[in-house]
Amino acid sequence: MSHEQRRGWGRGRGRGGRGRGFSSHGESECPGGGRGKPPPHLKGREIGLWYARRQGQTCKDKERMERAVVRMDESREEHITRLLNAVQTTNNNAKRTPDDDSWWSMDNDRDSPSPPPRQTAVKPKASVEQLSKSICQEKQNDTISDLDQQLKQELLKKRTDFRYLEMQRFREKLPSYSMKEEIMEVINSSQVTVISGETGCGKTTQVTQFILDDWITKNKGSTCNIVCTQPRRISAISVAERVAAERAELCGRGNSTGYQIRLESQLPRKQGSILYCTTGIVLQWLQSDQNLDNISHLVIDEIHERNLQSDVLMAIVKDLLLRRDLKVILMSATLNAEKFSQYFNGCPMLHIPGFTYPVKEYLLEDIMEMLRYFPKDTDKRPKWKRRFMQGRIDRPEKEEKEALYVEHWPEFVRRLQGRYSASTIEALELVDDEKVDLELIVELIRHIVLKGEDGAILVFLPGWDNISTLHDLLMAQVMFKSDRFIIIPLHSLMPTVNQTQVFKRPPPGVRKIVIATNIAETSITIDDVVHVIDGGKIKETHYDTQNNISTMTAEWVSHANAKQRKGRAGRVQPGYCYHLYNSLRDSLLNDYQLPEIVRTPLEELCLQIKILKLGGIAAFLIKLMDPPSREAIRLAISHLMELNALDRREELTPLGVHLARLPVEPHIGKMILFGALFCCLDPVLTIAGSLSFKDPFIIPLGKEKIADARRKELSKNTKSDHLTVLNAFLGWEEAKWHGARMERDYCWENFLSSNTLKMLSNMKEQFAEHLLGAGFVSSRNPKDPKSNINSGNEKLIKAVICAGLYPKVAKIRPSFSKKRQMVKVYTKSDGKVSIHPKSVNVEEGEFHYSWLVYHLKMKTTSIYLYDCTEVSPYSLLFFGGEISINKDKDQDTIAVDEWIVFQSPARIAHLVKPYRV
Repeated sequence: MSHEQRRGWGRGRGRGGRGRGFSSHGESECPGGGRGKPPPHLKGREIGLWYARRQGQTCKDKERMERAVVRMDESREEHITRLLNAVQTTNNNAKRTPDDDSWWSMDNDRDSPSPPPRQTAVKPKASVEQLSKSICQEKQNDTISDLDQQLKQELLKKRTDFRYLEMQRFREKLPSYSMKEEIMEVINSSQVTVISGETGCGKTTQVTQFILDDWITKNKGSTCNIVCTQPRRISAISVAERVAAERAELCGRGNSTGYQIRLESQLPRKQGSILYCTTGIVLQWLQSDQNLDNISHLVIDEIHERNLQSDVLMAIVKDLLLRRDLKVILMSATLNAEKFSQYFNGCPMLHIPGFTYPVKEYLLEDIMEMLRYFPKDTDKRPKWKRRFMQGRIDRPEKEEKEALYVEHWPEFVRRLQGRYSASTIEALELVDDEKVDLELIVELIRHIVLKGEDGAILVFLPGWDNISTLHDLLMAQVMFKSDRFIIIPLHSLMPTVNQTQVFKRPPPGVRKIVIATNIAETSITIDDVVHVIDGGKIKETHYDTQNNISTMTAEWVSHANAKQRKGRAGRVQPGYCYHLYNSLRDSLLNDYQLPEIVRTPLEELCLQIKILKLGGIAAFLIKLMDPPSREAIRLAISHLMELNALDRREELTPLGVHLARLPVEPHIGKMILFGALFCCLDPVLTIAGSLSFKDPFIIPLGKEKIADARRKELSKNTKSDHLTVLNAFLGWEEAKWHGARMERDYCWENFLSSNTLKMLSNMKEQFAEHLLGAGFVSSRNPKDPKSNINSGNEKLIKAVICAGLYPKVAKIRPSFSKKRQMVKVYTKSDGKVSIHPKSVNVEEGEFHYSWLVYHLKMKTTSIYLYDCTEVSPYSLLFFGGEISINKDKDQDTIAVDEWIVFQSPARIAHLVKPYRV
């Protein structure tokens, strides 16, 4: 098989320029005036248009000549035919009978109409079963009664335990404990209760214990099974361990308290227990237990965060309230209980006051006055502020609040006069609101160190770039290089071993400075923080339905975010919070962040709605507290139909059922299924795990270039981020086989997180378990030889990646630079885009083929492609979208989805079309 890639790279910019992508439609050539000149009758602008059309046609001709040529000899044709026939035969043989224990067969059985009942045959059998069930129930009731007594005796005995009494003294100091009777009275008398309480009040650890102890005391302990959902894994584990400690127990191991998260659990006893779990675990249970019959109390915690899974669970729970014995408790860290109460038909509310020392707050004008700070870089101030200073006020085309901010700025400045110095007012005029002023933060930290009270400093910044830059700025100063400071960046890209220092109190005379994202708002608690610096921004992902692209930008925090950040100070003594935005901006902040459901793609959720049999997709989604837009719903359904996961009636196809069962987003699920079908399972599961969780690479501060070089080495010239992760994982497996020391050294030398690699290994086992249950493989071992016959075939693995990620395709075009050879990258809908800087392909100048597939397209400062792999024309032909066979002048062509065009003899085109997967 040969592949002629290019006939000379062209320099043309392509018709339509940026934003229009690639067009397959031709333009008629305009007759010129001879020797490449426009016709003499054209004037002015018409001449420019003539040249533009001619340039467009020239570029189109160059692109036409550069098309990849797809050829194969007859023996290859026969080989491909045999291979595809074999795959099809294997797939047909793998189909299971209705009696097999597979997802699809079970769902078919459940959905298929039952035959008309034959009363004479069924009645006697039913009577026997009913009698047997009744006898068993009587025996079970006797057992439960004994168990109730046992649980009560254990609790009474526990209350004399020294460890329990020691913890009890701490519990009694919590604000929630003083409201114990009131809390239980409301919960016992209502089916749904909303409890709000500030950080540190003890609601998460205490309410579940109140319920369990109350039921055990009333001899009902065996029927009390409490499940408390948490939005994050770390929260579920840490809270469960804390509650177990308060009950003088080990976590899990058949005791009263445990946790369950994806791929990890320490389970409590089956009756009379508290289980903390991530929200996704409960959604998984709903697939097999639609009424949650085994749960007596469902506690949904941190609902103020409005993450997608919690919002969906609340909507499902509203329908579950027909089960009158189910108690639902909703818990929020903010005072927005009214909205949740209204959603649940006016259910009762309780508020638990917080437990913090007073915190003094400063806004930007106060900070600048205190420091006498003046911005060093005044050239990048917003243009509209310069207009104000010049007496011209132009209303920019911005969002409503930005327009209000601009409109009220002159009045705000007038109010400052007389209260703040002229220098401070001038400095405020020059502040660039679009950025976090890191120089100001350095000066503020210096001020706190020299003149403020002792205690840890916690700095909130929106992202990794700000965190690393601030760290560099601090370390550039002699003061912070001494052993009197411990500076800890807290981010998912940082090594976990560094982050454990966050929770340790430093020795006397040493000050801890933590630089973190919003993870430090609610997910973790750093007890010794006295000073909080709130950068005022938070990274937020939004989904642009009009352009079908996700955007991630630093947005202003909400009042709820600011309150949470303030609450991090003052836990051990009076604290201080410095907000890096002025009082005008403060007055315009949103009360809360936008719910995740209205700013994220919905494909995975749509599949969950169908697999849980919640009715029509749109009909269910409009029942949510804040429904997504109709356009977002329509787009998600359309994408799933293109993926062949939904049919035209919006019902799950066989592929859709399998994708819905896999705990990953649909494109990754499809990749997993193709990895099983094409017997390259183990490498594909590694790649799928990385895409659905995160890659294992870490970036220690100050070693970014070395880390990038190591990653590039691991790519082994595959021109693939996905295969780079695979190579890193395979190297880790080999090092681990040689012992713990070799494993540790390998991770250290290659800047890899061993915890992430272990997580990926566990995820692979989970995926294999799913595939075994679905009948795609014959072993739960990802490395089973039968499933890995082709695991050494790099081209096939890339083709499977293409099968999963399609239509996320980008075109590579050359860009000749005098400094270095680079490439330009385009997508169909966006035109010119950029490969993300962390990709191994970002500085690649030579590619074998003209196409990349990518996992994610995100707009930040530019439109970036994340996790990309170079793929061959054959991958796109056999695994891409709809193909058409055309004639373009003297060329036979195959077009995939009308924009990926290859030269190909007609006979090859006719061979490919019927055998596409």
